[in-house]
Amino acid sequence: MQLGTRWPFGGEPPSRLPVAMMEAIREVETRTVASDRRWTLTWLEGLPLAELDPLGGHDEITIVRVDRDGTVQTTTSDSGEERVEE
Repeated sequence: MQLGTRWPFGGEPPSRLPVAMMEAIREVETRTVASDRRWTLTWLEGLPLAELDPLGGHDEITIVRVDRDGTVQTTTSDSGEERVEE
């Protein structure tokens, strides 16, 4: 079993994450408004999934995850709309 964690936007992601996932998180942070947002790391079937808290008053959620084949995907959804960036 792996425990998740939280860390502040712009802070250092957990070192146990794959380098490609850390790079994807940094990329999200370069184009996103920070405020007091935080990342939440969970493990789904042994794979890391990081979710960025929505900005106050908005529904936009960003998720960065690693697929079984090692591909890192970034998904942003807002009020039912979803777009995936690889």
